[in-house]
Amino acid sequence: MNAPHRLFVNARAARKAVLVSFCAGAASLLGGCVGNPLAEAPVDPASPIAAEVTRAARMKAPYPKFTDIPKVPTDVRPLRQYGQAADELERARSQIEQATAPQTWTLENTEGFASQARRAAGPELAAPNQADSEAYANELRRRATPPPPPAR
Repeated sequence: MNAPHRLFVNARAARKAVLVSFCAGAASLLGGCVGNPLAEAPVDPASPIAAEVTRAARMKAPYPKFTDIPKVPTDVRPLRQYGQAADELERARSQIEQATAPQTWTLENTEGFASQARRAAGPELAAPNQADSEAYANELRRRATPPPPPAR
C-alpha cells in the first residue's frame, strides 16, 4: 500500500469536523437539562393542590450526601451461596429432564387404573328414561314461556 499521503489529508479534516459537530450536538442536548422547568411552570390556581405545589417548588431541601448511603447488610447470604443454589437447581432440572425424557416410561396396567378410578367415583348412574326427559323438557318450556301482557 503505497498510496500518496495527499489522499488522506482531507480525511483528517473530516474527522475533526465530525468530532466538533458531535460535541456541539451533545452540548446542545445537555443544555436543555440546565434549570428547573417545574419551578417556572404555571400552576392552575383552581387546582385543589395549587398551594402545596407552589410551596414544594419553592422549598429548599438539602441534597443527599454519600454518607447517607446505608451500610452493606450483613444478614444476607454470601454471593458464593447464590451460585451454589443455582447449581443445585440446575442439577435438579437435569434429573427431572432425564426422568421424564421420551422413551423412559411406559403405560402399564391401564385397565387396573381405570377400574380403580371407577370404584373411587362411586356407582354408575342409570340413564334417564324417556318419560323423565320429556317431563323435564316440558317443565323447561313452561318456565320459558313469557307471562301474558298486563291488562290495561
